[in-house]
Amino acid sequence: MTEETTRAERLLHAQAKAAELFAEIESRGLVAPGVGEQAVSDRIRDLANELFGPTRHWHKRIVRSGPNTLHPYRENPPDRPIGQDDIAFADFGPIFDEWEADFGRTFVLGDDPVKHRLRDDLPEVFAAGRRAFDADPDITGAVLYAEISRLAGERGWELGGWHAGHPVGEFPHEKIDGADIESYIAPGNGTRLRRPDRAGRVCHWILEIHLVDRERGFGGFYEELLDLG
Repeated sequence: MTEETTRAERLLHAQAKAAELFAEIESRGLVAPGVGEQAVSDRIRDLANELFGPTRHWHKRIVRSGPNTLHPYRENPPDRPIGQDDIAFADFGPIFDEWEADFGRTFVLGDDPVKHRLRDDLPEVFAAGRRAFDADPDITGAVLYAEISRLAGERGWELGGWHAGHPVGEFPHEKIDGADIESYIAPGNGTRLRRPDRAGRVCHWILEIHLVDRERGFGGFYEELLDLG
């Protein structure tokens, strides 16, 4: 087994644990009306520790609901209780055996058809973005971001953030120079996504889909590995 094969397998293994965690979040009803976002985040942290043992998180644990779902990652809206007919998303980045798993999913409470449509569109936009990536071996960060934006617009949504993904691996992506546009799936990144990282290894990517409806005042989020799985 080559070093690169081992790296890919470990990233996929970490993501599989994150997927298991999120399945348990849903089955146990942790995202529930009347519970504050921070309280839900703490419950998810405790559940991760219950399932997998003490688990480190390399980025801030995010649970956002209602109008807070419009905010991109770097913002810190005030904590709010989740409503009865609400939409919420969770964005967690636990480290499993020193390997990152960056994973995000959206939950809808109640019967609002627009919120349900948004939740259902998120994996569809992700899958279409992955197909665009797979179809073009020379695709750049700027081109993929533009395609994600187009796909969102086709469904009546906007993108909620200035970028749509970042590298992932043994070390937290927050250590990446924030001014280095080549480290993001974003406008202005004219470099190929399929390239060696700074250590000469294959660069693996997370694709983030943050769709928002600014008029109605909510959004949703979906993320996982782009080039693996």
